[in-house]
Amino acid sequence: MDANSRNHWFLDPGPLSSWIDQFADNLAAQRYTPLTIEGYTASARHFAAWLGSAGISIDVIDDDVVRRFAGHRCRCPGARQWLRISPKYSRRAGKFVVFLQKAGVALPPLKVVSPYPLLDDYQSWLRVHRGLSERTIARHLRHLHKLLPELGTAAVDYDAARIRNVVRRWRERTGPADLRTITSALRSYLRFLAGIGLCRPNLDHAIPPVLQWRLSSLPRYLAAADVERVIASCDQLTRGRLRGRAILLLLARLGLRAGDVAGLRLSDIEWTSGMLRLSGKARRQVRLPLPQDVGDALLAYIEQERPHVHQQAVFLAMIAPYRPFAQSSHVSTIVALALKRAGISDPPSTGAYLLRHSAATSMLRSGATLEAVGTVLRHRSLDMTAHYAKVDVAMLEQIAQPWPGELVC
Repeated sequence: MDANSRNHWFLDPGPLSSWIDQFADNLAAQRYTPLTIEGYTASARHFAAWLGSAGISIDVIDDDVVRRFAGHRCRCPGARQWLRISPKYSRRAGKFVVFLQKAGVALPPLKVVSPYPLLDDYQSWLRVHRGLSERTIARHLRHLHKLLPELGTAAVDYDAARIRNVVRRWRERTGPADLRTITSALRSYLRFLAGIGLCRPNLDHAIPPVLQWRLSSLPRYLAAADVERVIASCDQLTRGRLRGRAILLLLARLGLRAGDVAGLRLSDIEWTSGMLRLSGKARRQVRLPLPQDVGDALLAYIEQERPHVHQQAVFLAMIAPYRPFAQSSHVSTIVALALKRAGISDPPSTGAYLLRHSAATSMLRSGATLEAVGTVLRHRSLDMTAHYAKVDVAMLEQIAQPWPGELVC
């Protein structure tokens, strides 16, 4: 008899036995492998046996009980002599408790009361009245959670001096680019508060501007040969090869943003017309032509590698449960790993924007106009596209005017 069989024999899950079987069926429906399911059910069986030995009834199971299980010195049947349960093991038991909570067997999780209840109304205001994307809303809320402990919750007490002092302290902690997004969130929040009469109006004008030369740096990009090396690096993968290739081609050929790729849905691909439908910033709907190699890569991934689950997202996780990318940063992680596989040790950056910049640079050097590049990149202003005109440094040196006056040593 092997170790697992012995553990099953000695560990009596008691009244939770049938629920463990349903838990296993639920994991199987989410396409977990049999080996992974066995690991989860073993943890659930151990947890259920521990409940019986500790005299804890099923109807009082909550997160605190899971923490007690994780910290108990194990002397449970099955030849266990553990000083402490491993974090992975306790997380699996926690997943079983979540399953019991959804089934109404265990106590529902305690609802965490936010210390900033106004943020719920602010979030709805951004979504309904401002029409912002969920990613932008999440970013605003993230910054406000940093600012509100210093600003305080009593909005009626806000004044210009307090706001300037908070912004001044954050200026010492972070760079100009991050500070611009922080102050943008704060301006928006102050306007919301003024609009509902909870703070004095025009306090958003008290926020000092963040001085930063707009578009002053050179675009960070890869040479065309290096881009092809990055795409070809997917052939080294045994798992996720087709998914990685499709993602990299979308970034490198169409200059998509990471959020565009993470949010792409199956219905956005118009196979008959060879077009790709995208929802960009400010929810602007656009359609872009789908290059042949990108379309072939997408089709290969969907037919051969994408899990067959009821999900509209094109790109899913490669392990169960097969869910869409929770954050667009997962796309940048795929780019960073591809750069490493391709042997590019010192790239100018490692995120998805590197391939977007490279796509724009390549189009300009191939003779495309700024208007054409701006259309593909979905820029709202031609000034943003003109940023890429600076990449031809040799041509700029020929037209640059000499510095007036004498050179000073």
